[in-house]
Amino acid sequence: MINETFVASDPKGAYELAVEKYGASISLVSAKQIKYEDGVLRSEITVAVPLEVYEEVSLGGVIAKDDDEALLAEIFELKEQLNLMKDDMHKDLQEGNPVVSEVKALFMKKGISAYWLESMFKTLLSSEVLDDKKLLVSYLLEEIDEALTVKKEDLSTPKVMMLVGPTGVGKTTTIAKLAARYAYLLDRPYKVALINLDSFKVGAIEQLGHYAEIMQIEHFVVDDVDAFKETLEKLEGYDVVLVDTAGMSPYDTEKFVQTVEFVKTDSPREIEVSLLLSATVKYEDMEDIYQNFSFLNLSSMIISKFDETKHFGTLLNFMLLYNLPMSYFATGQEVPDDLLFADKEFLLEQFIGDIDEG
Repeated sequence: MINETFVASDPKGAYELAVEKYGASISLVSAKQIKYEDGVLRSEITVAVPLEVYEEVSLGGVIAKDDDEALLAEIFELKEQLNLMKDDMHKDLQEGNPVVSEVKALFMKKGISAYWLESMFKTLLSSEVLDDKKLLVSYLLEEIDEALTVKKEDLSTPKVMMLVGPTGVGKTTTIAKLAARYAYLLDRPYKVALINLDSFKVGAIEQLGHYAEIMQIEHFVVDDVDAFKETLEKLEGYDVVLVDTAGMSPYDTEKFVQTVEFVKTDSPREIEVSLLLSATVKYEDMEDIYQNFSFLNLSSMIISKFDETKHFGTLLNFMLLYNLPMSYFATGQEVPDDLLFADKEFLLEQFIGDIDEG
């Protein structure tokens, strides 16, 4: 194995550089934050690369022919010119059309990004829809509805579900709700077990253990990857294994390394990773959240604190930009009552009500 270090502004970015260069055959050695001479804090990820992969990537590259390079450069330049022409037409449209300007301002005020709105307007160049406010609003709502997806609840095969997310979004309570749903509230009782990886948050182990005791569900506390693998092997006969993790910020290198290793555990069952995101998420935090967790190959998103806001535009914007399917809505603190299967029509109704108020 050959060790190589990659540097980026955050751990995820450095890890992606390594994967981009060497593929999935790498293994994580270490990750740390270092302040460089310019005073900027950067993340260093060191990975181990199999010797044959290292030699192939470093020594086996094929140099493109001059003619091919010239052709590619010409095609790229033509595409750039076409994009510039389209952008100019789009800019003129926005500046000269009061309907577009008004609708754009309304949707942006409710949390939808200018980037997504402008991409929609570009598809309507020369369309009469741009001159009718009601038609334009309806068109945008239909596009939002089309873009939203829901991950179906499928328990036909045994699964391991890991919940990840920022600190304070309610992972432990949501896992308890899911456990109760699977064990008691569906067409048949499924055999459920809980694994707790959160040794950072004070009281996290006791809280999940309390729920497990009430529901008479197996509960395991795991400190390292080897113990996690052994526990999953013990639970091979269970229908659902729910895994609680520590809350994580984009700059928490220790938790980042641990979570990567847990997700990459060699398990007979694929580990489905769901991002738990609060309905009250701020627009400024969305990018950091995505940068922090997208490297985990997220399968779905669970929305918590649904009952703490009436404004869902920023949340919708997150799903529009990052194409994450929804799976559940957590609508309060009560276990197991305050958990609903995700419904995009219900979510859109809340957003449309907010638009009408605007």
